[in-house]
Amino acid sequence: MTARTRVLLVDDHRLVRSGFSLILSVEDDLEVVGEASDGDEAVRLTRELRPDVVLMDVQMPVMDGIEATRRIVADDLSKVVILTTFDRDDYVFAGLGAGASGFLLKNSDAEHLVEAVRAVAGGHALLAPEVTRRVIAQMTEAPGRTALVGTAAPPTRDPRLDELTPRELEVLGLVGRGLSNAEVAARLFVGEATVKTHLSNVFAKLHLRDRVQAVVLAYEAGLILPGDPEGQPGG
Repeated sequence: MTARTRVLLVDDHRLVRSGFSLILSVEDDLEVVGEASDGDEAVRLTRELRPDVVLMDVQMPVMDGIEATRRIVADDLSKVVILTTFDRDDYVFAGLGAGASGFLLKNSDAEHLVEAVRAVAGGHALLAPEVTRRVIAQMTEAPGRTALVGTAAPPTRDPRLDELTPRELEVLGLVGRGLSNAEVAARLFVGEATVKTHLSNVFAKLHLRDRVQAVVLAYEAGLILPGDPEGQPGG
């Protein structure tokens, strides 16, 4: 039998943890291995239990979920999905910086929660295209980025991109723009399986953990430029 995905629930409200536990525990392929009520306990239990996925609340006593996520990811202890009551950009950007593999609203339905855990455990990032576009817009407007995105001269080619084939560069640029695998396949007139293969190669060559890191690198490497409404990769 395939090993079950081990999940740690982190929230300072017991009823929230109980609700999530009930939803996940009825799935044959998922197992809730522990619960934590604050970020400090979350880091300790993650180190002890080594879950595959941590569902992490943001606002908690002792240590917030962003700092707990940063420590868990830094030590490569588990993948983390940030849980929040609000669809707030500041949580998204802070979570990205901390290394979260995805974001989920607490009021998401049971099916969405289950699929999110499965997706992240399977190595996929839980970053919706609309969230990706917001992240890119925020990064484009961020102070200190003018040298990279200014109109006076194109950005210097990032040496990391030399590892990629021309097609892999195209795929990275389009994924960075927030396109799904199916949308990339339609844009490039190839099969979706081909896109997945190219994306796997990109992740391996650039040592990327998931789609979230690909978005950030695509921007930093100059593949995503402001004033590019069609989603074509720059450079």
